Amino acid sequence: MRRYVGSHYGRMFSDRKWIIPFFASLLVSVSLILTAILGAYNSSGGVGEQLPLDVVLLNRSEDSSGYFVESELERPLNAGVMKTKAPRFAYLISGTKGDSHRMMRTLEAVYHPRNQYILHLDLEAPPRERLELANAVKADPIFHKVENVRVMSQSNLVTYKGPTMIACTLQAIAILLKESTEWDWFINLSASDYPLVTQDDLLHVFSNLSRDLNFIEILPIVGWKLNQRARPIIIDPALYLSKKSDLAWTTQRRSIPTSFKLFTGSAWVALTRPFVEYCIWGWDNFPRTLLMYYTNFVSSPEGYFHTVICNTKEFSHTAISHDLHYIAWDTPPKQHPRSLTMNDFDKMVKSNAPFARKFAKDDPVLDRIDKELLGRTHRFSPGAWCAGTSDGGADPCSLHGNDTVFSPGRGAERLHELFQLLLSEEHRNNKCL
Repeated sequence: MRRYVGSHYGRMFSDRKWIIPFFASLLVSVSLILTAILGAYNSSGGVGEQLPLDVVLLNRSEDSSGYFVESELERPLNAGVMKTKAPRFAYLISGTKGDSHRMMRTLEAVYHPRNQYILHLDLEAPPRERLELANAVKADPIFHKVENVRVMSQSNLVTYKGPTMIACTLQAIAILLKESTEWDWFINLSASDYPLVTQDDLLHVFSNLSRDLNFIEILPIVGWKLNQRARPIIIDPALYLSKKSDLAWTTQRRSIPTSFKLFTGSAWVALTRPFVEYCIWGWDNFPRTLLMYYTNFVSSPEGYFHTVICNTKEFSHTAISHDLHYIAWDTPPKQHPRSLTMNDFDKMVKSNAPFARKFAKDDPVLDRIDKELLGRTHRFSPGAWCAGTSDGGADPCSLHGNDTVFSPGRGAERLHELFQLLLSEEHRNNKCL
């Protein structure tokens, strides 16, 4: 044993290759320590001198969490969210076969140069209709000048109750983020949706809101919905086939997850850019995990964003449980919205909601909304950005003016009443609990 130790001790000191790297690292360490000490001394004694940028970054925190993108999620969401700059919206307007004209009508009713718009006409529409929609957008002089309206070149099959609607929505969000990050809220509409206020009304009221508020109806998934939506396993044929068909139901049933809590609500949302960025990038992989879970979920558009936001600490407190829509449901069992008509006009107005659905194609109530609520006499809903005149029947919006100035009307007053209610202490309890 003594002989073994002695020989090992001798080998350690006979191999001197480690000496040069050791002293080199020691010299570097001493130099860094002296530099730090002298730098701190000079910063405290010097007048009017600024630290180099890298030193400032090193002194920002005592740990390394600030150097990774995940640390962005740890910042308070209300830090800097009250901006003086007017907000912008990013709209997705979707439709299917025969909806191109309805989509254009909805687009023109919600159009404002500050916003971003993307149109998706699904694969069930014939190629000719999709081409006509793309050409109509391309040929429009206002759209061409402002360059804020796009038509998705890749058309997807979309099944409303299946995950393909979520996939299409996320793809549209990714395109909007790629094209421009200068927007604050994402809003999804369909061809059967229609606004009840002008964009000047909406932008004016949202100018006074914190930019961290997500408008998404939040409901616990209990009772029959738990058994008929969460437990079955479905397959959406639109993920695999080129022709739309009903969902395929498997015989297997699954248990309720224990690592996250399920929520449901309306498929129509107004979500903040930081939240949808999180859904796209998924820094902690949670949004992608839920996306895989909801691939085989019944009515996944009514659960995906809701479950993501309520199970994410950084965003759960930002959810305002309202979808900003007036919807009249069938009774019972309140599973499908019925088409709105003239008989619903007063109820729509009294709801103070900025949007309503669903409307039949060219229903007369749309003309009444244009006349009495939007003031549309030409293509676009009027706003302060319309710098032209109406002399001789000309369209005042054919001339693009200052889009940072708004001219709110009675619609803004109704919206203000709605948000006073939604942001009150009585209403704004955490629906995610």
